[in-house]
Amino acid sequence: MSTTTGRAAEAAEVPAGSPAAGAPAGAGGDRRSRRRPRLGVQNAAGWLFSTPFLALFTVFMAFPIVATLLMSFTDFGLRNVTNPLDAEFIGLENYTKLFGDERFLKSLFNTAYFVVVGVPLTIGIGLVVAVLLNNGIDRARTFFRVGFYAPVVTSIVAIAVVWRFVLDPSDGLIAGLASEVGLTSPDFLGSELLAMPSMIVMAVWRNLGTVMVLFIAGLQAIPTETREAARLDGAGPWQEFRRITVPLLRPTILYATVITTIGYLNVFEEPFVMTQGGPSDATLTVSLNMYREGFNFFHMGYASAMAYVLFVVIMAITVLQLRLLKDNTE
Repeated sequence: MSTTTGRAAEAAEVPAGSPAAGAPAGAGGDRRSRRRPRLGVQNAAGWLFSTPFLALFTVFMAFPIVATLLMSFTDFGLRNVTNPLDAEFIGLENYTKLFGDERFLKSLFNTAYFVVVGVPLTIGIGLVVAVLLNNGIDRARTFFRVGFYAPVVTSIVAIAVVWRFVLDPSDGLIAGLASEVGLTSPDFLGSELLAMPSMIVMAVWRNLGTVMVLFIAGLQAIPTETREAARLDGAGPWQEFRRITVPLLRPTILYATVITTIGYLNVFEEPFVMTQGGPSDATLTVSLNMYREGFNFFHMGYASAMAYVLFVVIMAITVLQLRLLKDNTE
């Protein structure tokens, strides 16, 4: 009887759910094994739904990117169209040729000019407009927001054609207004001095809406209590803008600056439609020069080298901006 009592006491001390208590020894393992097939099915479903995108990305993005890189080391041109494998490997010859090409260097300078002048104007004016629409204008606020954003969703070709008419020295809108007051309109697009500034003005006007929307979103994320505390401490509108608005908008300023810079480095449609790179290559950009070399003269290997030089420039400037501006946001 004592033996039976001892066994009963031992059974009472065994935790419930343990193998000794009669629970199946593999219960925990069975749960884990059931989870693994579920995760496997979910992963398989994810890859299945991603397949159309991956196929399109591979065919239309990844493959052309790799092919362009390989092509930049060859003399691929018109004579190799029927059989691209006949293209001769020439190493870095296309890249070394670029930096002795006066037209390429001119296009690089024009692109830098477009970026250095256009980006600060776009960011600065966009910030001012966003502050005014967020705080200073109460009536017709929606009308002004739509008006500033409308050029962003309008075809760039249509915008360029309209601006070309506006700037026409004989029949354009500015020429007509100037003649009404006895003045002569300058040839904005036919002057080497005025052609690029004219396109910068148009680009700033068109891209202002994107920057404005970003800044309005950033302004609305600033806590009202912060502004009220600054006003209670005696801060005026300028001090509030300088000490509160700009510091708290630095992440938004960083993002807007990066995407605007990348867009302006790739500028193509404006000079292509309005000036074809003229006069005297005054508005020739790297993208337009690349298009000419590749599709007008069919120097595809040389144009591919231009594309990768522009890619490296964009990457370097983006990394530099992220480092310089991100340090101020942390």
